[in-house]
Amino acid sequence: MRSVVASEPLPSPPVTSRALPRLASNPLRPVILAAAKSPRVRALVTTAPPTRRLVDRFVAGDTRPDALAATKALLGTGRAVSIDHLGEDTTDLAQARAIVAEYEALIADLAPLVERDAPMPAVEVSVKLTALGLALGADGPGIALGHARQICAAAAAAGVWVTVDAEDHTTTDATLSIVRRLREDFPWVGAVLQAYLRRTEADCRDLSGPGSRVRLCKGAYREPASVAYQDSAEVDASYLRCLRVLMAGQGYPMVASHDPAIVAAAGPLAAEYARGPDGFEHQMLYGIRDLEQRRLAGAGLRMRVYVPYGAQWYGYLMRRLAERPSNLRFFLRSVVSRD
Repeated sequence: MRSVVASEPLPSPPVTSRALPRLASNPLRPVILAAAKSPRVRALVTTAPPTRRLVDRFVAGDTRPDALAATKALLGTGRAVSIDHLGEDTTDLAQARAIVAEYEALIADLAPLVERDAPMPAVEVSVKLTALGLALGADGPGIALGHARQICAAAAAAGVWVTVDAEDHTTTDATLSIVRRLREDFPWVGAVLQAYLRRTEADCRDLSGPGSRVRLCKGAYREPASVAYQDSAEVDASYLRCLRVLMAGQGYPMVASHDPAIVAAAGPLAAEYARGPDGFEHQMLYGIRDLEQRRLAGAGLRMRVYVPYGAQWYGYLMRRLAERPSNLRFFLRSVVSRD
């Protein structure tokens, strides 16, 4: 990925989380993430009538045609996409193989939407390695690597790229090891790092080399204090330190955040390190801050939307509720307003 000097560099004062406004953290986040593991809560949430309205806000639909329709609509507004077929923590080999087959079919359907001469594909897919078999015992890492290679091979033929999602901290070493193996044959494979993990600044340095695509997000899993920052101000400060490392490196930073402070910081940091609009991108989730997504795309910045689809939406939904109080308020209003 080449970096281009901006024609009119923005001023670059020191960027700190203290100097910028932050989205409010969700005080119920630990409770919600704990509830996400409860079969009883899962049954209650998935059968509650208001839930469907919330799911429809954050998930493109249950089926591949739903995801394709959402993708075409987003591409039509100048936004790029990263599509995730929802599913994780697979403990059955047949299920992992079925997920690979779904990704291969998805990529085949996406191929006609690809502009082959574009410097950066507007269409990519995101994959979770536990969906591909990472948790299948001692053979899990090898199984997940083999399945990920199948997906990457299909993507390469179609002109679609792949980013490997981050999951909870117990999978980080295996995930980054598999990413490195994949990059031997598919150097464009993206990696995801989570700023709330204490290790991430060092991981950013390791993954900031030439051509390395790194999506930096805050993190959405319930993690112990021994491995992750717990205070929102500490997470914000870590994110900005990590983003500076990536901007200073030779890779391609993907700024995955809805936080106005982070969004505001990205431009000055990019200019400080002589990156133009093609030297980094913003990323946001489907259904969150749509007007801001459109504003960024309209300003000539690359804006990629993470588009999830599939029937296994429960874990994803609970992480979205845990991230922001506004998401939880939306859900509670739905419950109250429906008899």
